[in-house]
Amino acid sequence: MKTAFVFPGQGAQYIGMAQDFLAEDATLAAVLDDFDREHNTDLRSIMMGGPEEALKETRFTQPAILFHSMCALSAFRKHLGQKTLGESDPTILKPDFVAGHSLGEFTALAAAGVVDLKAAMHLVHKRGEFMIRANAGVPFAMSAIIGLSEADVIAVCAEAESEGLVRAVNFNTPIQTVISGTEAGVTKASELAKEKGAKRVIPLVVGGPFHTPLIGQASAWLDEELQRFHLNPALVPVVSNVDALPSVDPIEIRHKLVDQIISPVRWVQCVQYMIDQGVRRFVEFGPQKVLSGMIKNIDKDAVVLNLDKLSDVPVALQ
Repeated sequence: MKTAFVFPGQGAQYIGMAQDFLAEDATLAAVLDDFDREHNTDLRSIMMGGPEEALKETRFTQPAILFHSMCALSAFRKHLGQKTLGESDPTILKPDFVAGHSLGEFTALAAAGVVDLKAAMHLVHKRGEFMIRANAGVPFAMSAIIGLSEADVIAVCAEAESEGLVRAVNFNTPIQTVISGTEAGVTKASELAKEKGAKRVIPLVVGGPFHTPLIGQASAWLDEELQRFHLNPALVPVVSNVDALPSVDPIEIRHKLVDQIISPVRWVQCVQYMIDQGVRRFVEFGPQKVLSGMIKNIDKDAVVLNLDKLSDVPVALQ
């Protein structure tokens, strides 16, 4: 049975996240304290006790979720006696692929050894700042459309573009797609989706029109930031959101990360690619069970495990 390790994106956060992992591992706690010191933030305090409004801020949400996911992975690897995901010892569980949803792709890269945890947290913190700042005051919105096919949502967005830019940006399951863009464009597309038979249209609380050309400047800023860091070849293939194909080359990975900011998250295709390559077991590392639910909606026969808390580790291993 081939295995993929997967990592969630923004929206999975909750107050108290990673608390049990921090109590168990002083090294990880030091990483979080160093992050706060270097960035003049209170991320640890916000993760532990809120307020929720602060945790929802993209510049805090992204490093918080990445850190939590890496804590879960670290605990899992310790129980396995594993130092890196790339170990060749046949007695140690090694994933055949890693992948993440939007922000989670950075976690996947950290897991695969492309960057270390400290660099990954810095990059997603800056990425969050860039994504907010790049919008330049344009009224925006994002909504999840449930009950329509990908093709129908794309068609709805195309029809609504007369009111303002709106794109299908997160292909989460065959019948759940997120749209993003100008407020006028998303409002019109939401109305058309309901007329077309969507079961639900759920407005999302976000900090910008993510994964659209409206935040194109964030791609340029992230590219400049990435140039400051050395990226290693991935120890295991990382399936990219941009094209749903695996990469191990650091130059290719950097280009995809830059493109990802303004490109759709092709999560259904990512999961389907891994299934087509023989993956039957998906292990989600991170807060809550967002990806686990998506994967079961893509393929009901997939074996899905989730590691959110320290107590989940022995259960998953068993």
